[in-house]
Amino acid sequence: MTSSARPPAYTMRQLFVFVAVAETGTIRAAADRLHVSQSAVSLALTELERGLRTQLCVRRRAHGVQLTPTGERVLLRARALLEQAGDLAAAAAGAEGELTGPLAIGCYSSLGPTLLPRLLYEFNELHPRVTVGFVEDTQDRLEQRLLSGELDLAIVYDLDLSPELRRARMDTRQPAILLPPDHRLVDAPVVDLAELASEPMVLLDAPPSSFHALQMCSQAGFTPHIRFRPRNFETARALVGRGFGWTLLIQRPRLDVTYEGLDVVVRTEVEPPIPEVDILLVWSQDAFLSRVARAFVEFAVDGDSVPF
Repeated sequence: MTSSARPPAYTMRQLFVFVAVAETGTIRAAADRLHVSQSAVSLALTELERGLRTQLCVRRRAHGVQLTPTGERVLLRARALLEQAGDLAAAAAGAEGELTGPLAIGCYSSLGPTLLPRLLYEFNELHPRVTVGFVEDTQDRLEQRLLSGELDLAIVYDLDLSPELRRARMDTRQPAILLPPDHRLVDAPVVDLAELASEPMVLLDAPPSSFHALQMCSQAGFTPHIRFRPRNFETARALVGRGFGWTLLIQRPRLDVTYEGLDVVVRTEVEPPIPEVDILLVWSQDAFLSRVARAFVEFAVDGDSVPF
């Protein structure tokens, strides 16, 4: 310990209790989870607040516990410190060479089918004792879950991201226009986006894909006539296959056919040109990544672009 360092004014047990209270919502439920008395939970919480010299939560009789804004921030750091404590214990026990423990990953919904299964399979082959859980959602909701500490990492597009996230590039996708096979522009050397202005559009209504598509239309000088707003990537493709309209998508499956076996025509030669979009692995700037999370980042991205 250096001369300027001071011992922390809290214990790991107090942080452990605080996380349990935050996650269960009541003193009683936290006590049941930890198999201790309610008075012991209440005392640990009070001592933690006293040590940190701040109020972490509001205790309301019959209404549970409500975290303060400071409590929300401390919760994220508390979870990270507890994960680091587990890593330290594993290292001290000589388990540094074998990864164990949980990993919570989020994935933007349209990226899931084409990217997530391979990543999970190959990572599990390397680290069979790691327990990986994942959720698929829109990008804005994934960001919220990252910043609240519910997720360790998320796989998203490099579009409209919060500055509170750290990021590492995984791959790149070329957005494309999808047309029914009998569309008049199928064989055009270049698809002029403005020529689609009067035709019905199928908009994938899952941020940020929806914002991206509308932005590309705006840059081409028109507001699209939206006929359908599916939230599912494959539903959007299926509607195009049935001739209900055209769409603009970033993700592309290996086969350009719908679930019904109908063809869709994918055109990347578009005017004005649509820039490529990076796929990123992101996490909260305030998070201290566990050994498991750091290993997944190093596994999933180019080693030269890992930002730690």
